[in-house]
Parts: sequence; C-alpha cells; structure tokens
Amino acid sequence: MEEIDIRECVTIEELDQCVRLQREVFGLPDLDISPRRHLIVSRQAGGWTLGAFTNHSRDRVVGFVHHLAALRGKDEIIGYSHMMAVHKDYQNLGLGARLKWAQRERALAEGRHFIKWTWEPMQARNAYFNLNRLGVVVRTYGENFYGTDYMTAPEQSPADRGLPSDRLFAGWELSSPRVVELACGGEPVFSFAPIAAIEIPADWIGLIKRDVNLAKQEQLRVRREFEKAFSAGLVCAGFERSVAHPRYLLYKEAV
Repeated sequence: MEEIDIRECVTIEELDQCVRLQREVFGLPDLDISPRRHLIVSRQAGGWTLGAFTNHSRDRVVGFVHHLAALRGKDEIIGYSHMMAVHKDYQNLGLGARLKWAQRERALAEGRHFIKWTWEPMQARNAYFNLNRLGVVVRTYGENFYGTDYMTAPEQSPADRGLPSDRLFAGWELSSPRVVELACGGEPVFSFAPIAAIEIPADWIGLIKRDVNLAKQEQLRVRREFEKAFSAGLVCAGFERSVAHPRYLLYKEAV
C-alpha cells in the first residue's frame, strides 16, 4: 500500500474533497451531507477534520474523520465524531483504524478523554470495528435519530422505502485500560463472560431488498432488546462475528 499521511484538512479545496467523499462513499442526498460551510464553522468552534492524503498526490484526500467539540455534563469538553469516510479504492486496508487512532491522539493532546458517535445497529462490520477494534462501550439506543433513512430498493413504493434511522451511541473512553491496550496493538480482555446477546440479521441490506416489512420487524425487535438490556443496567462492549448469526454481546456495568 502506498504511504498515507494523516493531517488536518484546512483549505477550501481539502474540505471540498471531504464533501465529495460523503457522496461517493455513502451515496447521501444533499440534505444529509455535511457541507463545506459546516466543516469550516465547526473548526472555528473547536473542532477539526483529519484527512488521509496519498503520498504521490499530497493534495488528494482519500479518507477523513470529522471531529466536533461537545459537552458532557455541565462543563466537561469532549469530542463528537460526526462522520468518517474512506474512498472505495482504499477500504479494507486499515485506513479507517488509522484515522480513528489519529483522532484519539489529537483529542488526548487537547486534554480530552471521551469521544462519542453513532452507528447503525444492523451494520455488523461497523459493530465489530467500533466494539472489538476500538473498544467503545454502548449504553444508549437512539430511536429514529436522524429521521427516515431512504436506503431500500428503488423498485419499492415510496411508502415502504424508508426505515427509521435507529442508532447506537458509541462511548469511547480514550484512557480506559481496554482502549489503551487496543491502541498498543493488544486484544480486548474481559474478566467475565457476557451475560446476554442480541442477534442481528446476517445480511441486512439483502433483507431490506427482499422484504422491507420483515426488515422493519427485525429492526423493531433489535430496538426493543437493546432498550430492555440498557434498562436492566447492562452495557454492550463486544461483537461476535458470524456468517449466519452475528450478535452483540452484553455485560454487567463494569467491563
């Protein structure tokens, strides 16, 4: 793999590339894209955008992570990771992990110790990355957080096409022993076994295309199981990859 340099995006041209990546990677409509003006304003308010630049074309952005300044409680400044994208030609090469660990280093250098973000519960790949590779802990489920997600097959009727944008909230304790171990290349270690699990469909996108109504039922089931687990004081801190039965792992509060 060619050398990649990770540094802050500061010019109009660099930020415009981040906007284009959102369209290319996620296929987002303009309504859901974070525009250049938003990236500029958030930088002035204490946030930043880290870009992944290729060595042979040092002004080409092939990935980015956007970090906002946020509050936890009354006066603790934390980070909110709004979006990360990697160009399709550079995916599955570890670039997403490099961007997240660079985000952690920058946040720690600024005296921050916590970053949060969201991801779609049915996306097994994101679940494994966030929970097992980064060491986040989930305590909150957001129902229809962004409004309707229009991601289903185009041949379906407009009434059936959208799904609620349910999200899990990642809590990244940057200085926790587990995160420090993972940052050093180690493996997450738990002192006890999970006490519950929540299975998700093995092929979520395929299920949506085959039967959107069944997909909605599955989404509702997963939502209810997470809400029940969190109400009982459990936390989600691991993910079990499986071709047929991928599932979230739930633990007691101390993990």
